[in-house]
Amino acid sequence: MQKNRLEAFSDGVLAIIITIMVLELKVPRGTDWNTLWPLFPVFLSYVLSFAYVGIYWNNHHHLFQATPHVSAGILWTNLNLLFWLSLFPFSAAWMGQNHFSTIPTVLYGAVLLLAAMSYTALQYAIMTHQGPDSLLAAALGSDWKGKLSLFVYVAALPLAFVNPAIAQALYVVVALLWIVPDRRIEDILKRRSD
Repeated sequence: MQKNRLEAFSDGVLAIIITIMVLELKVPRGTDWNTLWPLFPVFLSYVLSFAYVGIYWNNHHHLFQATPHVSAGILWTNLNLLFWLSLFPFSAAWMGQNHFSTIPTVLYGAVLLLAAMSYTALQYAIMTHQGPDSLLAAALGSDWKGKLSLFVYVAALPLAFVNPAIAQALYVVVALLWIVPDRRIEDILKRRSD
């Protein structure tokens, strides 16, 4: 099957997710700077979540540059990823509106973990479809960033019960780890075309 419909659908869903997230930033009543202060936690949560959606969009784009065709399994695995990403607006808003308290921070981390697991599953579905000598398998190698991210999310969940700020700092660390675009796929595509 061709991949273009999967890419177009995924791009549309991610655009909607970002739109829904920004709608959680309610316009305050009042005209001075103090009326914005109560929105600050929601805004911080939005910024982090926007960065995460951007990271997923960027890496999803690269992933499908190395994927010439898709299978039904890849379509379903991609839908699984989009499902977990679609929970970002809810979990981010709940965490921000409750000033980063414990349970909303844990839920946000669980959504991050499940999205990361789903992205990893999507990578494996593509590599399985392409075979052991696939372009994607060569590009990803040991995928230390993916494995480290999963480990950090798992560690952050119980740490949120100790202090939510520790978990939130770990969420930021993972985002910073991925904010620089992953060039592995671009590099291998360039080498193969040269």
